[in-house]
Amino acid sequence: MVQWTQADDEMAKQSENVLTRLNEHGFEAYWVGGCVRDEILGRVVDDMDITTSASPEQVMALFDDCIPTGLQHGTVTVRSGGYYFEVTTFRTESEYQDNRRPAAVQFVQDIKEDLERRDFTMNALAMDVKGAIVDPFGGQVDIKQELVRCVGLAVERFGEDALRMLRCVRFASVFNFRIAYNTWKGLVDQRELLRYIAMERVRTEMVKMMAGPHPLKGLELLFRSRALEYVKAPVDSSRFNKDLLTGLQHLAGEHVLLRWSCVLLAGGYNQEEADKLLRLWTFSNEQRVRITGVLQMEHLVTDFVEQCEDDQGLRENWIVSVLHCGAQAANDWLLLQEQLPKQWREGSEQTHDRLVKVQTLAADWSRSMPVHAIKELEITGEQVLQLVERKGGPWLGQLMKHLLRETAIGNIKNQYETLSAEVKRVAANDQA
Repeated sequence: MVQWTQADDEMAKQSENVLTRLNEHGFEAYWVGGCVRDEILGRVVDDMDITTSASPEQVMALFDDCIPTGLQHGTVTVRSGGYYFEVTTFRTESEYQDNRRPAAVQFVQDIKEDLERRDFTMNALAMDVKGAIVDPFGGQVDIKQELVRCVGLAVERFGEDALRMLRCVRFASVFNFRIAYNTWKGLVDQRELLRYIAMERVRTEMVKMMAGPHPLKGLELLFRSRALEYVKAPVDSSRFNKDLLTGLQHLAGEHVLLRWSCVLLAGGYNQEEADKLLRLWTFSNEQRVRITGVLQMEHLVTDFVEQCEDDQGLRENWIVSVLHCGAQAANDWLLLQEQLPKQWREGSEQTHDRLVKVQTLAADWSRSMPVHAIKELEITGEQVLQLVERKGGPWLGQLMKHLLRETAIGNIKNQYETLSAEVKRVAANDQA
């Protein structure tokens, strides 16, 4: 029995049961790819893929609990002890369509032929139930030397699936590996093939890279290769101020999404431009709102610090900005400031001093806000209409925003009597 150190004990046991059953019926079977690689690297093994000489039909005949997830490509998902394992028949691939997917697969009986179709040597590894590793392309040596290298010719591997170029960068970034010379050359030479790849697949690779421990390394490789200039929603590498990215890795855990805000800020994107790009990159609405909220705060803050000369003005404008963008965006903006170089913005010394003051006092200003939304006011729109005896219209929304602003700043208390008096005062002035 293989003593897995990085895999869940029960998952390892159940996957071994699958291998053993295949072996008992005369078929070869191996753990393959990422699980073998990650065990060698000492990284957590999240799933355990299996490859076998058995055909999909033979696999399904052996296991009662299975799902025919991809029979045309030889894949059956086997459920054992509550765990799911993808079991794929040894195969070769040919006639790739649009540099993305194989038009046809051919089942074979030799594990080495199966490994030959894989992308990188560190992923072209297989291990049997006794722990013997099949490594025909030197993957273990490349792992030891911290090298990402294509299996065979890079021009062929990247030509088969252009997404592998971004996977190459992602592995180099996440594992902090170098990229072999011929693999790098193949990437640069064939980067134009990325135009065939759906942006959803591009985003998936980029999100994994950006969430990893060395995002700056991945970005540097992308800038050097200019690969992102060739995707369907291209990004110009030359527009980025790389000095703003030095603290990127410190935005970790629950704040990892803010790495995207930092990158877009470094690229000089405003909120509208960033939102358009993120839509094209298929980010979710929730992700887009959070990422671009920081850029919106940046615009508002840098605008009002140019005009305000006193602390009260800075405080009031900060609170108005929080109301406009939301507390999340304001907190994210403050968090991001800690990772940016000092005085990176253009502007006078006085403007810089005001920015420093905002960064120092803004958290206290935010905490001082008694309300953040109209629904928190102790007066409703219906009550306002009754007070002024008018029909609703755009004026009502403007008045409610005025009440929110004055209450949030602290100019009036969030009490019905006080708010009613302010409504009457504004209404009287409007009629005067």
